[in-house]
Amino acid sequence: MKMTRFHSLHKKHGARMIEFFGWEMPVEYRGIIDEHLAVRRQAGLFDVSHMGEIQVRGPQAPAFLQFLTPNVVARLAPGKVQYTALTTPQGTFVDDMLIYCLEPDAYLLVVNASNTDKDFRWVAGHAPSFDVQVENVSDTYSQLALQGPAAEKILQPLADISLAGMKSFTSAFGRVAGKDCLVSRTGYTGEDGFEIYTREADPAPVWEALMARGAAEGLQPIGLGARDTLRLEAKLMLYGNDIDETTTVLEADLKWIVKLHKGDFLGREALLRQEETGLKRKISGFELLDRGIARPHYPVFSGGAKVAEVCSGTFSPLLKRSLGLVYLPLELTGLGAEFEVEIRNQRTRARVVPTPFYKRPAV
Repeated sequence: MKMTRFHSLHKKHGARMIEFFGWEMPVEYRGIIDEHLAVRRQAGLFDVSHMGEIQVRGPQAPAFLQFLTPNVVARLAPGKVQYTALTTPQGTFVDDMLIYCLEPDAYLLVVNASNTDKDFRWVAGHAPSFDVQVENVSDTYSQLALQGPAAEKILQPLADISLAGMKSFTSAFGRVAGKDCLVSRTGYTGEDGFEIYTREADPAPVWEALMARGAAEGLQPIGLGARDTLRLEAKLMLYGNDIDETTTVLEADLKWIVKLHKGDFLGREALLRQEETGLKRKISGFELLDRGIARPHYPVFSGGAKVAEVCSGTFSPLLKRSLGLVYLPLELTGLGAEFEVEIRNQRTRARVVPTPFYKRPAV
């Protein structure tokens, strides 16, 4: 089993460790609810070094990524970050990811841990038609995510770059706690925050400095359990639950990353057809009206017939409601529409509600 370079620190903080796609990772420290609320109210520090990194370089790198993804990579200048997807010819997901433009012809793709090898094969498999070099550099990177309202206050004294002017989905190279890092204003929680990448052989001082500096601000280490409840409140997709190779980008309510008129890309024709003919189903947020928690794969019924399965579900530590995501037939996606979720052989009432379930307050 793989271990991140922060493994001993998780043990030091009393983490409960689990296997996660070949990695031994912390699922919780003090408890999922406490950790969730710490991120919403103060700040949390996540080890996300299990994420994959793929480097794409070369004179045709922009055109190559323009072909592989539905978003407009050509508009990315150095220091910009873009949320996008690797799409199949059917317009479905190979994966969702972030693209970092490091230099005019150099990019870093940050992909899901569960898909790193698959994504690398996919990207490298399309490379021979372009003048590019593709390299899986995942083993050389460590990554931390500092998330929450106090994130900037904690990070700034340790960084030699100005964070106040750093906009969302931008990045900069600098030093954090004396280590060379790439810092971006991005995250997977719905809160303000930063993701910190380093290729230093010993990145532990970055973690230790952040925890020490953040102690007065209520900073806590956060495990994968709270990472999942946080991202679900913010309606951020999880590959394998909410998106996969059977769901299209349009069905996933991610039309904003699809630029159908940018020129050819994998899946364009399929997505054009789907836009013209109309969706038959769409991902929707729901809340349970009765007691219970809707877990992935629980069957969903309408009019006595099974119409779907739950994608993601949890009890929201902040909102105190049982929430979930499901692909519903289009006629059931209107706000307030009711259906049933089968939980332990009992039908439980649910209704469609606005998403995201949580949106951080404007400053």
